[in-house]
Amino acid sequence: MQGGPVSDRSGDVERDESTSLISSEKVEGTAVYDTAGNKLGSIHSVMIGKTDGRVSYAVLSFGGFLGIGTDYYPVPWNQLKYDTRQDGYVIGITREQLEGAPRYGSTGDWQSAKRGWSGDVDRYYTGPAFPSP
Repeated sequence: MQGGPVSDRSGDVERDESTSLISSEKVEGTAVYDTAGNKLGSIHSVMIGKTDGRVSYAVLSFGGFLGIGTDYYPVPWNQLKYDTRQDGYVIGITREQLEGAPRYGSTGDWQSAKRGWSGDVDRYYTGPAFPSP
């Protein structure tokens, strides 16, 4: 029996993306645009349901400079559409609408900030000012 490290990689298999799937590592940092093509921010992280395994929210980082003063906006995943021409996600809201959305700061935790936070987010993005996705 030979000793030494065992590799868990077999050849150069692509692990970040396939035809229909993408790694969360590639989603994080992807730009988010409004429908006019203006950059709103980028995906900071994705929130996945523990029991159903579905992506529920993308957390959009917006504002600030070099991470200082940046706010984080949980956005329902179904509000984002990937645009291959822009190599980023598009959301049907304006900068002003985003600024009025539920958010937390860089020192906050969206779960401990307020009970029912996800309900507030869902209601905001399905309210009368927003078209159905």
